Amino acid sequence: MSPRELLDQLHPDMIAWRQDFHAHPEIGFEEERTSQLVAERLEQWGVEVHRHLGGTGVVGVIRGRHQSAGSNRAIGLRADMDALPMQENNGFAHRSQIEGRMHACGHDGHTTMLLGAAKYLAETRNFAGTVHLIFQPAEEGLAGAKAMLDDGLFERFPCDAVYAIHNSPDLPLGTVKALTGTTMAAIDYFTVVLRGRSAHAAHPHQGIDTVAIAAQVIGALNALPSRQINALESAIVSIGQIHGGTSDIVIPETVELRGSVRTLKPEVRDRVEMLFRRTVALTAEAQGGTAEIDYRRAYPATINTPEETARAAACAAGVPGVSHVLREEIPFWPARISRSCWSGAAEPI
Repeated sequence: MSPRELLDQLHPDMIAWRQDFHAHPEIGFEEERTSQLVAERLEQWGVEVHRHLGGTGVVGVIRGRHQSAGSNRAIGLRADMDALPMQENNGFAHRSQIEGRMHACGHDGHTTMLLGAAKYLAETRNFAGTVHLIFQPAEEGLAGAKAMLDDGLFERFPCDAVYAIHNSPDLPLGTVKALTGTTMAAIDYFTVVLRGRSAHAAHPHQGIDTVAIAAQVIGALNALPSRQINALESAIVSIGQIHGGTSDIVIPETVELRGSVRTLKPEVRDRVEMLFRRTVALTAEAQGGTAEIDYRRAYPATINTPEETARAAACAAGVPGVSHVLREEIPFWPARISRSCWSGAAEPI
């Protein structure tokens, strides 16, 4: 029986698994039920299971039945398990049963796909070497991958390469995107508290106007990518929140700005952070105010290595139903999220 025939037989079970995961979403580092089900299924199929990596992460180990020159090789297959803290408004039978929790980014599908691959590999073991099945918690902004790494993931389960996939509802059915190099942007977050001196709106000269400072800071930050970053490079600085003031006739003592920065290259990421800090501090100082800057590095860019990307693209092209494999496109700015995520109200990453 071919791999496709075996997976076709498994298809109804996989649909049931995904719908069950979808109906019981758990957010980052709270994936107790999800990781328990994953571990139990792996154990049922004879897979060696390791729990609690990075909190709620699970790793399964499958060793091939062939001995060859490649018997010492190992690869990782990775999927994320967490949902988003947002309300589901769908009406189908397997909609979320937990208020304020929803699998809006497709991780229920990712977990199911890796379970399907695990069952097939565990039953056939028609390969040489070892496959590590990495079920990651807390992908949505909480750095669950780092938690697993800090917990010794690759020391305990060394991999020559790691492969992963993300659903993309914005692509036509049957299309796969496999880009060499940077494919998803790095993202950093910032909170800036601008401090001045409160005054009556009729006497602004007696205060230090934090609203005016905020306007100038926003203008300067918007100009930063186009005027201080090479035009052949890429960076985005976006203000997502502005908070300040409680009265129409009082200039507030503080204004808070919050937002995110996206970059494609590590060196550009470093330069943007330096420029950001300098721009905010000096703009506030020029108006007599001060700035408290909390700049938080989150996820690095996803950078695909050439050999592994080419191998993945070639394999995808051989899958029945795949009609297009895109190899040359622009990177994906929203950093590890598909359109199904960021079209909602939440900003997961």
